[in-house]
Amino acid sequence: MSRFFVCAAVMMIVTYLVRAIPFTMFRRKVKNRFFRAFLYYVPYAVLTAMTLPAALYATESLLVAAAGLLTATLLAYRGRGLVVVSLSACGAAFVATLLLRLLP
Repeated sequence: MSRFFVCAAVMMIVTYLVRAIPFTMFRRKVKNRFFRAFLYYVPYAVLTAMTLPAALYATESLLVAAAGLLTATLLAYRGRGLVVVSLSACGAAFVATLLLRLLP
């Protein structure tokens, strides 16, 4: 049980440091255009790096995952809402799974 608390404390400290260090390092507004653009796109890059592998390997087949991912990408690009995109991606993956099972 004590190992759990040690691990939780380490995670708490690391999470706090990741959020606190930028506030202590950058006391004034960042004026460099390149660095501002870099900081602007970091959350999107990290979210993509975490989500894309999970989306591709969430199903039993890479083709099924690709069908769901392609559906979600197209609908999101067209400006559909989160609920519509996620339900459509799940539906596309389900239909692709059924189609793959019908093939010999």
